[in-house]
Amino acid sequence: MNRTFLPVSKQDMTEQNIEQLDFVYVTGDAYVDHPSFGHAIISRLLQAHGYTVGIIPQPDWRDEKSVQKLGKPRLGFLVTAGNMDSMVNHYSVSKKKRKKDAYTPGGVMGMRPDYAAVVYCNLIRRVYKDIPIIAGGIEASLRRLAHYDYWSDSLKRSILMDCGADLISYGMGERSIIEIADALNTGMNVADITFVDGTCYRTKHLENVYDYELLPDYDELCENKRSYAQSFYKQYCNTDPFAGKRLVEPYRTVYVVQNPAAKPLSVQEMDDIYDLPYCRTYHPMYEEQGGIPAIEEVRFSLVSNRGCFGGCNFCALTFHQGRIIQTRSHESIVKEAQMITQEPDFKGYIHDVGGPTANFRQPSCEKQLTMGVCKNRQCLFPKPCPNLRIDHSDYVELLRKLRQIPKVKKVFIRSGIRFDYLICDKSDTFFQELVKYHISGQLKVAPEHVSDRVLSMMGKPEHRVYEQFTKKYHRMNEACQMKQYLVPYLMSSHPGCTMKEAVELACYLRDIKHMPEQVQDFYPTPSTISTCMYYTGLDPRTMKPVYVEKDPHNKAMQRALIQYRKPENYYLVAEALKKAGREDLIGFDAKCLIRPRGMRGAGEPGGVYRGRRAAGGSYARKSAMSGNSRQRQGNTLSDGKKTVRKKKTIRNIHKKK
Repeated sequence: MNRTFLPVSKQDMTEQNIEQLDFVYVTGDAYVDHPSFGHAIISRLLQAHGYTVGIIPQPDWRDEKSVQKLGKPRLGFLVTAGNMDSMVNHYSVSKKKRKKDAYTPGGVMGMRPDYAAVVYCNLIRRVYKDIPIIAGGIEASLRRLAHYDYWSDSLKRSILMDCGADLISYGMGERSIIEIADALNTGMNVADITFVDGTCYRTKHLENVYDYELLPDYDELCENKRSYAQSFYKQYCNTDPFAGKRLVEPYRTVYVVQNPAAKPLSVQEMDDIYDLPYCRTYHPMYEEQGGIPAIEEVRFSLVSNRGCFGGCNFCALTFHQGRIIQTRSHESIVKEAQMITQEPDFKGYIHDVGGPTANFRQPSCEKQLTMGVCKNRQCLFPKPCPNLRIDHSDYVELLRKLRQIPKVKKVFIRSGIRFDYLICDKSDTFFQELVKYHISGQLKVAPEHVSDRVLSMMGKPEHRVYEQFTKKYHRMNEACQMKQYLVPYLMSSHPGCTMKEAVELACYLRDIKHMPEQVQDFYPTPSTISTCMYYTGLDPRTMKPVYVEKDPHNKAMQRALIQYRKPENYYLVAEALKKAGREDLIGFDAKCLIRPRGMRGAGEPGGVYRGRRAAGGSYARKSAMSGNSRQRQGNTLSDGKKTVRKKKTIRNIHKKK
């Protein structure tokens, strides 16, 4: 099939016989025509419904002409910051500028502005006063109502109040964008499009708004963190498309109305979306700049599902994709896999088959597709719901089909595996096949912490569940005669985590003899329960106070404890242990995390010397010289006699030629 990229220039429009586009899509990402990129899905879906779409990727926000290059569209502009929130894309959790942007040609940083959705919409509005503007994507979706913004350390208004857009299409926008497009195409004024599920709009009056729940006004939210916590939890409990209510947030003379979420897609609808004529790569105009790095992560991967009923408090998926699992058919996934094998540089490895959670292949219970998810109950937390359907058979069948495809050597699973769901399965078939066929030497899982107090704040299962999983994992490896490892993802400084819990985690890592290569410090991104905790100091589920660590130095100590063996972390670890009252962990005992400095053997990772340095290298010499004169002369025995060290002879060793 001859697949053509969507227009990115007037010349492309001419070649495709387009005089005026129906929609112009402005995105903060480079143009990648692949179903892992939101702008590709939405634009191809509109095209399938008869609309013409052009792409303006990464326009120069300092130049109004950059949004005029494709002319004025007939129906409107679509705007997204990209696949990531622009602030997360730009800054680490320590608010330092990142060095690379995987969604930009050559990985170059700085090709999009901060708060990109707001900037792009306002830029368009300055040029085109009356054109409809619809904002979407993760940035607009998670900022659709008042939200805590970590980077400015402030409570920001709904993005609708700042960006100049007429509508927000939140969540996965396939349903809403077609309904919006059809309404505009009939000549309807964008101000009258107030009825579409999965959208937010502004209004000055509520006479025509029905069945809504009124949230506290923005001024009250700014004045009272408790009010914000309560308001946020109402939002959280109303993200379901079946049970969720319409929400209204007042802003003095204006109201922001959030319609209920769009209904989940059927299997056929999911199949149709992934069967659209994507070019499956980046636009050739980026070739000279080194291409788009982000494509490498998804090029040979398969999306099998959307949504997640895992309910992690630090994850915004509930607000964006929702808790109801949506899946593709086996036929659709196998067809895409076969297409992947025809790529010239395919090496035989499918990198992933999954989604937000790989081993979720059906809604958690039958009632969800008619009555919605439970408002005040999670499927897996604190314990699995009695109504939870735990069955991996469909996923097992899918993976078996993929393994049998010619040219496929190995099918990996790199999306997250919910281990608490896995071990509840009465059948071990998936666990066995996971270990035997779908791991590349190590399995990455996300226990996040070991303290049950912290895990409760995270919405994660108790630590004993992870311990149960690890034991079973190792037994499975032995049964399969394989030696594969577990790599736990861990998080520091999550709300509820004091220095005491951080030390508890370090001791656990000591006991399992593991030091993570990377540590994730808690990142307060918009619209998560954990971010609400961070901002308010309250658990919105219970309204009880939560300890929140905000001091950068204390956060650095928590992070250092997870990597306590690193020499560069020594002083932070020592300070942390003293602060926690755990100086018993500074010493020479096997249970100690670090050794005291200024003594022989001090300062080495975990208090243990390795290699030649342990036998008299630079560390040992330095340590010996730091003692007093009597120590340098010799050791004193218990009876007062001295033993004088014999001088070592230094010999030159010449390599024979």
